Parts: sequence; structure tokens; C-alpha cells
Amino acid sequence: QVQLVESGGGLVQAGGSLRLSCVVSESIRSLNAMGWFRQPPGKQREQVAHMTSGGSTTYTDSVKGRFTISRDNAKNTVYLQMNSLKPEDTAVYSCYAERTYIYWGQGTQVTVSS
Repeated sequence: QVQLVESGGGLVQAGGSLRLSCVVSESIRSLNAMGWFRQPPGKQREQVAHMTSGGSTTYTDSVKGRFTISRDNAKNTVYLQMNSLKPEDTAVYSCYAERTYIYWGQGTQVTVSS
């Protein structure tokens, strides 16, 4: 079973930056895709960023130009660089990995103060 562990969340002021990391227990080269979801307090979960095994990326409109998903194959790690953070980015961020099934991390809290 693939295991994912996120880190890098925290409290940041509006306009600041954070980089989330997601360490995968197996080679990310074996994955079909990976990405990040978030769930703001009291709201539905939404997909934030997605990366295919070929490196193609997609983002939800609200984060385009501010967030960047990337990966380091040697470290089996997927990143989410978040710049120009806004209070509405406050959420629990979870990474996922697709292979035969979809595997999830436990989530990391990101809080953006105004």
C-alpha cells in the first residue's frame, strides 16, 4: 500500500508563501498521477493541482499563477509551492497518488491570516 506523508503547513500572513511536501513511500515513477486537494473549513473538498506521470499539470482557477506543483523523483516527493497566499486559501491540504487505487495523505493545515 502506498503511504503519503505531508508536511510544510502552518500559519502565514496574507501575501506570504509556503511550500508543502508530500513524501511517497514508493517510487513516484510508478504512479499514474499525483496532486493536491484542499478542504476549507465548512466547505467541500476541491482539487487544487494535478500532475500526470508525463509531467503535465493542471490547476484550479483560483490558484493559477500563484501555486506550482512539482516533483523530485529522487526523493519520491511531490511539492506544492504556494505564493501570494490569501485568507481564502486557508484549508487542510492533502496530497494524493494514483496508481491502481487512489492513496491519500493525512493532510496538513494551512492558515492564512489577513
